[in-house]
Amino acid sequence: MTTPMEISLQNPTDTAAADTSQQNGVADPSPPIFTNHKYLVSVEVCLKQSSTARADDIRSAVERMLEKRSLSYMDGPIPVPIDDPFLEDNVERICICDTDEWVQNLDILLFWQVKPVVHVFQLCEEGPCEELGGDGQLSSFNEWILPAKEFDGMWESLIYESNIKQRLLRYSASALLFTEKCVNPFLVSWNRIILLHGPPGTGKTSLCKALAQKLSIRFNSRYPQCQLVEVNAHSLFSKWFSESGKLVAKLFQKIQEMVEEENNLVFVLIDEVESLAAARKAALCGSEPSDSIRVVNALLTQMDKLKSSPNVIILTTSNITAAIDIAFVDRADIKAYVGPPTLQARYEILRSCLQELIRTEIISNFQDFNHLALPNYTTLKDRLNTPEILETHTPLHLYEQLLEAAEACEGLSGRALRKLPFLAHGALVNPHTCDLSKFLCTMIDTAKRVRCELPD
Repeated sequence: MTTPMEISLQNPTDTAAADTSQQNGVADPSPPIFTNHKYLVSVEVCLKQSSTARADDIRSAVERMLEKRSLSYMDGPIPVPIDDPFLEDNVERICICDTDEWVQNLDILLFWQVKPVVHVFQLCEEGPCEELGGDGQLSSFNEWILPAKEFDGMWESLIYESNIKQRLLRYSASALLFTEKCVNPFLVSWNRIILLHGPPGTGKTSLCKALAQKLSIRFNSRYPQCQLVEVNAHSLFSKWFSESGKLVAKLFQKIQEMVEEENNLVFVLIDEVESLAAARKAALCGSEPSDSIRVVNALLTQMDKLKSSPNVIILTTSNITAAIDIAFVDRADIKAYVGPPTLQARYEILRSCLQELIRTEIISNFQDFNHLALPNYTTLKDRLNTPEILETHTPLHLYEQLLEAAEACEGLSGRALRKLPFLAHGALVNPHTCDLSKFLCTMIDTAKRVRCELPD
């Protein structure tokens, strides 16, 4: 059994942030004397497709809007001001991000504690561009222009109990900064390679795509063009002996051409990388070198060549970590295990699913509880442990049912959890007259049935 390889990257600002939180606590109503002791909070501004406004003008307008309003900063959308025609005409939405890390010891961040960092972007509506192979070969890769509409909201939909998303963001920012500052790679080594590993269905590939999308937004001032290249590993094995290594070299030659444009940030995604990087070990058991050895050698050689390019990040996933060639594993800066969702993660995933069904009115009789928002896991545990603080009109049994549903889903992958509400709806005898309590009961029964159908 393979021991999970956890992220070991430490954030040097964690201690400083903790010290600052003590100085800038909510209990102190006065602003801090030193303005440099502020939390950097990302504010993402998505433009309408019809907008032709300059990003700098939008950024300045949003910064002025934030200065004029005494906001409390928490994760989530904030209204586009209707009293500002320029923003109302051009901005689709404004969203505050990444405050959860800073508010662990605070209920909220107040406006004087925050320095907002505004990121303006416009989604690309074009789908993936497929690179067709010749002579009956599969396409070698798909390419997206980022940020892509197809990946909009994917980052927020991925729920993990650990802070893996924030750690990956910080690592990527450090990797790009070290390269930008021309840190001597012989003194400080980094390769800009990420390996996510774990069982199927835990969201590794989606996390890679969402990370690329998020970075394309956060670094759009430095890299106005961003691309995601998803490699089809299976297409790189040719039916002609000795041709596979050449196919790998040809693919990376195209990627090399992309990264030659210094304003272009390129993400290379290799899903199930063991299909490429695992073959060499097995082939060495034979008496002669095989084509698979040439593939691994070509892959490692081409990745080493990309190391000299400052504007490329390689994202890889694997379901079978032990099968990956050790030379590839050694090149990865971060080797992060993405495991099955815990109880808290399962609860949050199901909660997000139910909120979407409520929003779309598929759960039609929820209007009786319009005053109620489904609580997050931490709030739920607090309420269940201290029932005396519950409002008399709160239907406590709904919370308990949702928690029971999360408990019934033990052993299910994140992918299976996202399918569960759909399967539960299909199991309803009369879905048009379904209230939340009835739906939760059906979802619990469906979860138990799905678990029984899992292979041993």
